[in-house]
Amino acid sequence: MSDLLDYMGDDRSSTAIIVLLAVLVRVLTGLSLYSGAGDAPKYGDYEAQRHWMELTINLPVREWYTDSPVNNSSYWPLDYPPLSGYQSWLCGQAMRAVEPASVELVKSHGYETPTSKIVMRWTVITADLLVYIPACLAAVYVFYGTSSSLSSSSSSPSGSAAAISRRARVLALIALLFNPAAIVIDHGHFQYNSISLGLTLAAVAAIGAGRQLLGAALFSLALNHKQMALFFAPAFFAHLLGWALHSQRHRGLGPKILAVGKLGLTVIATFAVCWAPYLSSKEAVLQVFTRIFPVRRGLYEDYVANWWCTSSLLIKWKAKFPAHILLRAAAATTLAAGAPAMAHQIMGRPARPIGGGGRGPTRWGLLRCLANSAFAFYMFSYQVHEKSILLPLLPVTLLAGEEPTLAAWLPILAAFSMFPLLERDGVALPYISLCALYGAVMAGPALSLARQLHQAQASSKARRRSGWLKLAVTGLSGWALRHWAVLASLAVAGNLALHAARLILPPPERLPWLHDRAFITAAFGGFALTFIYLQISQWLEGDDGGRGPAVTAQRKRD
Repeated sequence: MSDLLDYMGDDRSSTAIIVLLAVLVRVLTGLSLYSGAGDAPKYGDYEAQRHWMELTINLPVREWYTDSPVNNSSYWPLDYPPLSGYQSWLCGQAMRAVEPASVELVKSHGYETPTSKIVMRWTVITADLLVYIPACLAAVYVFYGTSSSLSSSSSSPSGSAAAISRRARVLALIALLFNPAAIVIDHGHFQYNSISLGLTLAAVAAIGAGRQLLGAALFSLALNHKQMALFFAPAFFAHLLGWALHSQRHRGLGPKILAVGKLGLTVIATFAVCWAPYLSSKEAVLQVFTRIFPVRRGLYEDYVANWWCTSSLLIKWKAKFPAHILLRAAAATTLAAGAPAMAHQIMGRPARPIGGGGRGPTRWGLLRCLANSAFAFYMFSYQVHEKSILLPLLPVTLLAGEEPTLAAWLPILAAFSMFPLLERDGVALPYISLCALYGAVMAGPALSLARQLHQAQASSKARRRSGWLKLAVTGLSGWALRHWAVLASLAVAGNLALHAARLILPPPERLPWLHDRAFITAAFGGFALTFIYLQISQWLEGDDGGRGPAVTAQRKRD
């Protein structure tokens, strides 16, 4: 597998092959069933997306979020920000061009034909082709370089920094494009999370390339497409504030204030453009907010592998406390959990920023902060959906070249956490296939790269001079690599046992939720350990900007 990664890293056309295979996997996933097919009166995800297209192409923009006889809040109300509405309008135009009856106002409710489903499947794939996949390529280029940038080092031994960097680059691209949880949600169902995730990834790439204002605008667009991008907001805020305060370009109070002002104006201008149709009245703005933040739904709706849901087995949160108390408790807990990662970035750690010289947070610190911020929201915030695990997965998969073992198993655990939902929605087969494919492709290369990284770190003089915590983490990772076969076998055995129990052993009548609880509890344990590890690894980021041996060959570029 290492030889395969070397080959893929050397050949430019291999990137096109990886992308084509990723598209093929998405097409095949789209052949599966989907939630709510033929299940009146509300059907499922296909009907929700189709209905939003129906509303947006038939109603004035100002009426998209307003209750009316033809836009009843009890029947799939549009509950995403305005940019998502504009996307529904574009997709609705495609649907109407192919099959006008599929988006007739009111008359099309429950409309299901093979043609309409094919068109919608291809709108989801098109979103990947136009937004998510280009963002993946841009992010991998910014963080790992390209094969051509390593050509001068291509004659190095297989264990050299250049060879490791090539493998890291390909592994990160594969992790981003073949993430089973993301594919099964967007293409097993009918969703467009890839647009918001792609815009976020593009923002990360822009900031990593030193284009902070562009990054702020792109992330603002991500927020205006899906409100769940708020999971990333503290990380972007902290990183950009740290950049404004500590960059060598901002010497003196005046330049620092000017940098913060430019960032603020960029965000405000982007939001103003997206919300322009609703800014004429306070009522219109509040109507949109009411739709996209439905706090009335309670602490959680379905079983999700976070703190509140998992611990509710012992503490009946919703029965013991009123909703407004739980809302405040969730907000405070989320802020506390995300605060250390934010402080790390605002303080300008480590010492060298993007562009070299001076102080300031680094691109790698941004990735870890994004993962920690997203995990803080997923684990502790109010009204978390199962699919919200896609947000911490985004920076973790981009980190695959630096954290290969984490990127190899966390996406599978994320899909595992959603299995009860996926099974009910009829996409169990794609779930199994995608997880098996991801594991088969990632396991060997990730283990090989992890061993090379560990050896390079263990032999580094800087590592030997590190504090006890860094040495402990390095030692623990070394122990895990030496016993990976046992650990992997235990994980696979436990996974298979839970799936087999769900299929073979019906739950007791008094405990109908037993199987679902078992899945989310197991997943919660893995997520909690990952969150702790990511918090530690962010604060252990070194003065080299967090670059491990995987990107040593790129240091001159930075």
